[in-house]
Amino acid sequence: MSAFQDYEDYDLVGLADLVRRKEVRAEDVLEAAITRAAARNPALNAIVMELYDFGRQAIADGLPDGPLTGAPYLIKDLGAAMAGIPTTGGSVFMADVVPGEDSETVKRLKAAGLAIFGKTNTCEFGMSITCEPQLYGPTKNPWDAALTPGGSSGGAASAVAARIVPAAHASDG
Repeated sequence: MSAFQDYEDYDLVGLADLVRRKEVRAEDVLEAAITRAAARNPALNAIVMELYDFGRQAIADGLPDGPLTGAPYLIKDLGAAMAGIPTTGGSVFMADVVPGEDSETVKRLKAAGLAIFGKTNTCEFGMSITCEPQLYGPTKNPWDAALTPGGSSGGAASAVAARIVPAAHASDG
């Protein structure tokens, strides 16, 4: 377990506020999230791309001074392209697609100061009410593994419900 034991007591804004007030370091907040991801995700399959070192490097390089600086964040593997990181949309047909630049969504999330450390599971092209893509397999609901966490943002929903992160990127289109 990380040094920051009170992690689950805060929402996204609260975590960023702690970092801004220097009550906790962004590194410790991220490590608390990573510790929870490593312990909880194997049973859930919510996070399909572990970008832990990406998040660590973003903090080491200096996060932008935004309203959410230092808060850990996960982005959905659909509609949120990150330069150099596969963006599959949950599809085996797009498993090798690696965008050359960040999407506008990711640019804005980064500008807000979020420490992105993973991508979450999604159904293929966001076209199902359950999160069971062939590419990565189904995501489980942390409250009841026999149930789905729901539609295309199922990975994000599962990660938040499991308290890996207090908030995660999701979409509805």
